[in-house]
Amino acid sequence: MAESISSAANSAKEEELADLVQRFMASLAELSERLPFTVDRQRLRSITTLAALAIAFVFGWKLLRAPTDQRRRQRRHPGSHGLPNAGTPMPSSELCSSSGHSRVQDVVDEFFQPVKLTLEQVVRHKLSEGRRVTCQLLGVILEETAPEELQKHATVRSSVLEVLLEITKFCDVYLMERILDDESGVLFCSTENGRISFVRQLEPDWHIDSNPEIIHQLARFIKYQLHVTPNRPERTASNVFSSESLEQFFGDPVRS
Repeated sequence: MAESISSAANSAKEEELADLVQRFMASLAELSERLPFTVDRQRLRSITTLAALAIAFVFGWKLLRAPTDQRRRQRRHPGSHGLPNAGTPMPSSELCSSSGHSRVQDVVDEFFQPVKLTLEQVVRHKLSEGRRVTCQLLGVILEETAPEELQKHATVRSSVLEVLLEITKFCDVYLMERILDDESGVLFCSTENGRISFVRQLEPDWHIDSNPEIIHQLARFIKYQLHVTPNRPERTASNVFSSESLEQFFGDPVRS
């Protein structure tokens, strides 16, 4: 009888460990899909396998030790006169399986609990260590959305300042826009095609724009792009991301 219970307990432990590894690898695979850059799946599979084995060794000891500690405590506090406690006792195999599943979930939750990152870390993560960024002004950095408005005034969006300053700490940032006269210029051009030409000549790691046609035409030339739009368009290329605003894109470190 004791051998049967021990065998059932060992089987439950093995299932717990296998479940832990599967959950860990599934979580890493899900995380890779949300990163703002392409991941080599073959390389990821090798990395996740090694990582899963390491995690299994580290946490497996905790999982396997817990039932032994529980039995020791039970021996130290037996029921009165050898009688079982009130209520219907749960079979040992079911108790081990139930508590084991709970421990696996606790370990997974503890390992993947969110880590609070600084804005600098978030920016570096999102931009994938890029060093050159080109960015449209209208509707992205400025409140104004049309070239005609720049002839009268230019208002920087206060909500984007902190993110923009963080980007400039480690990136060369080129701000550009189509304008109607020389007095409104930053890095200026008279047509939308002129902006495409500017971006291609600068060869940035990232280009940020609100014009879907420009995003489409540059997709095969620029490593990464961010399409700033109030809508949520269908993703047209693996290197093109979308967000309602520049600051919102950096609001969540694993969201694209």
